[in-house]
Amino acid sequence: MVGISSREEQILELLRSGEEYPVNRLSQVLGVSAVTIRGDLRDLDAKGLVVRSHGSVVAASCPQSSRRDSSNTQEKELIAKAAASLVHDGDCIMVTNGSTCSLIARYLFGRKNVKIVTNSTLLLPYGRANTGLDITIVGGEYRPQAEALVGPAAIAQIEAYHVSITFFGTDGITLEHGLTTALIENAQVVQRMCSQATRRVLCVDSSKVGNRGFVRIMPVTEIDTIVTDSGFPKDLASQLEELGVEVILAQ
Repeated sequence: MVGISSREEQILELLRSGEEYPVNRLSQVLGVSAVTIRGDLRDLDAKGLVVRSHGSVVAASCPQSSRRDSSNTQEKELIAKAAASLVHDGDCIMVTNGSTCSLIARYLFGRKNVKIVTNSTLLLPYGRANTGLDITIVGGEYRPQAEALVGPAAIAQIEAYHVSITFFGTDGITLEHGLTTALIENAQVVQRMCSQATRRVLCVDSSKVGNRGFVRIMPVTEIDTIVTDSGFPKDLASQLEELGVEVILAQ
């Protein structure tokens, strides 16, 4: 994560494991003094990444979200980097919530005057560190399990913008059922953001292939481009390309 040290990242990983890590235990595991750990925790608290209260500390994210973020990390990084390469100086884009999409901003360093409309709270740490980004966070109801702002207020604000690209994710993809997700509110945000864009770019790792979620987002024919990893099934990629969907394998 941009803006935090490697030790701070280690602290966050330990706190997200679900086990209790008081200062003394963190000190022993990481091999530094308790004074150093307390300083790290103060910095993380100031950045909004942990919450300290009455001698305890927890990571400031939902456990479900943390588990998603830590899965297929390498593939997600490659996908985000490849997706970011589609963005040019002066572009206006939308980025939906999701662990892969939130990483796109990490790879936009060096771009100038890029406007981003997003409902993702995970994207903010990268935006804080990049002065070349002009970020609009839509209002709405906060859902910790998705690290997202959703609902009628979010939809209404999204409708006010038009962009060149919307980058979005999915919990599952099949030819028969299209793109699906677990939460209807997520589906509504993706649908609205995609309707406001000239180009719709799906960022998805190959572990999502064959999954079918509770709510349908859209058929695969409504996707313009898929950015995925090398594990994406070749036969599915060929079928999608025959339907007019561009498939980019992140390297």
